[in-house]
Amino acid sequence: MSALPSSIPSLQRRPIRELPDELISQIAAGEVVERPASVVRELLDNALDAGARQVTVRLASGGVRLISVEDDGQGIPREELTVALRRHATSKIASLNDLETVGTMGFRGEALAAINAIAELSILSRFAGADGAFALDGRTGELRPVARAVGTTVEVRELFFATPARRKFLKTDATELAHCIEAVRRHALARPEVGFSVWHDGKLMEQWRAADRREQRLADALSDDFVAQSVAVEYLGGAVRVAGRAGIPDAARSRADQQFFYVNGRFVRDKVLSHAVRSAYEDVLHGQRQPVYALYLEIDPSRVDVNVHPTKIEVRFRDGREVHQAVRHAIENALAAPRAGDAVTPAAPQQPFFKPNVPASGAAWAQPGINFVAAERGAGDFEALWPQRTGGSNPGSGASSWPAAEAAPAAFRAPAGLPAESTAPGALSTNEQAWPLGRALAQLQGIYILAENSQGLIVVDMHAAHERIVYERLKTQLDGAAITSQPLLIPATFAATPQEVATAEACAAVLPTLGLEITPFSPRTLAVRAVPGTLADGDPVELARSVLAELAQHDASTVVQRAQNELLSTMACHGAVRANRRLTIDEMNALLRQMEATERSDQCNHGRPTWRQLSIRELDALFMRGR
Repeated sequence: MSALPSSIPSLQRRPIRELPDELISQIAAGEVVERPASVVRELLDNALDAGARQVTVRLASGGVRLISVEDDGQGIPREELTVALRRHATSKIASLNDLETVGTMGFRGEALAAINAIAELSILSRFAGADGAFALDGRTGELRPVARAVGTTVEVRELFFATPARRKFLKTDATELAHCIEAVRRHALARPEVGFSVWHDGKLMEQWRAADRREQRLADALSDDFVAQSVAVEYLGGAVRVAGRAGIPDAARSRADQQFFYVNGRFVRDKVLSHAVRSAYEDVLHGQRQPVYALYLEIDPSRVDVNVHPTKIEVRFRDGREVHQAVRHAIENALAAPRAGDAVTPAAPQQPFFKPNVPASGAAWAQPGINFVAAERGAGDFEALWPQRTGGSNPGSGASSWPAAEAAPAAFRAPAGLPAESTAPGALSTNEQAWPLGRALAQLQGIYILAENSQGLIVVDMHAAHERIVYERLKTQLDGAAITSQPLLIPATFAATPQEVATAEACAAVLPTLGLEITPFSPRTLAVRAVPGTLADGDPVELARSVLAELAQHDASTVVQRAQNELLSTMACHGAVRANRRLTIDEMNALLRQMEATERSDQCNHGRPTWRQLSIRELDALFMRGR
């Protein structure tokens, strides 16, 4: 036998003994304090729990040399100052019931003791109603009177001086400063009623004044563009309430650096929540783009476990499926409404291209729904989607006629209520002003529709727009019917993991509602005996594995819905109007009206935009008008 490598140390038995308190605190600090931003986060938690209305964070050298968090909260009584630095000392919980229903930001009692073990810590505090303030030196335990208003200041100097090896892993001061500012930003987004300011080496870096509305804090902390390019989310599902703002698909980014999720006011990272958000954006995001959002979930504290990780950034829900469904439906509902109406805004250009008439009172004209599929035909019958015409003239196009191979879709034939002036030049009519996507002007290269609205020029990708319309129609038809099962002539068997077998047995009553029949074939083998009828041509084993994996963590219906949507998306892509198909003005207008009435019509099935607005101001800038 070859000798063991010299790099492997010899095993020598050591006696079991208790660790010194100082080493225990330093080990705990390794879990709680990763970098200066970790200290900032913990101290901000304490400040907010103390009822602070204004918090000032002062940093030096990215927080390595100095972290000072000053608040105007209720303060700490003199007799409790020394207790505050002991391990697992807290005022937030006193019993198991308190732990199961904790509603404060901090509660574990580890932070101050852990920070004191690896840095020089001091606390200056004046309790509300006390005659004076006192300062506590964390190293010596000395208490001395000082001058201070009601509130608390915690100063942390020379972070990791007691553990120099940890200090070597820190990044540059600029990087650590950025992490500290981000920690403050996360707290600021959760508490708009509290003012925050961040100073670094004597310079004011960020300041967010107290705000009356959450939207104002979002605009201040994330930018006005974030609010402008997002939609409001407000949803109540059972015991879960979801609010906030979700970015429109056009605002998606290449990195997930503007995703903020809060559970009962606490910033968290959770797989259930992130999966729910991603599934809600599935058929409106292009490629691997990342959505932006700031979402706030409220739930009974007894239904969520926040004591999962020392940093309190992870949570565990008692009913993860309930939360998953609530978040997904909240975002889907918010994104469903077409944003074409946003194209019309009160702002008027300085040099208007036309002078629109003031809309008269009364109901605006509404385009009837386009019947893409004949009642007697199935959802996938393209002949029903595109009935061909053999001759005759096109509506609204005079005497010109279409060849049979290029016949315009019946879906675009002019609606009965289309006003005659829609094809005439001049100012927009009263009815046309109620149309967010305006009046069609022309077709460009057989690909784009050019339309005029009260703000300027609308450019529509007609294939992408019609693809979404057909897709949403097909989804509506499918949603209206129960998921029917298609029995397999020969059951598809596969070697299953113990978790898959356990999930299949535990969810035996749920699977038939999804159109699936999965039964044990042997102790380590499962058999797929039936699949949803719309997915009969797919891989039953792959579908079964996906559903069981989702059932183990989330709501399995998302897998079936995703697979069905992929099928319908393919059908819609083939059924949508193709490029180079000539359309009349009335047919273009019919498409625009249907876009305004169709959910998610701002993106095609693949997440690409279907239309763009060019305002008069932008057009003036192109031609340097007014300069």
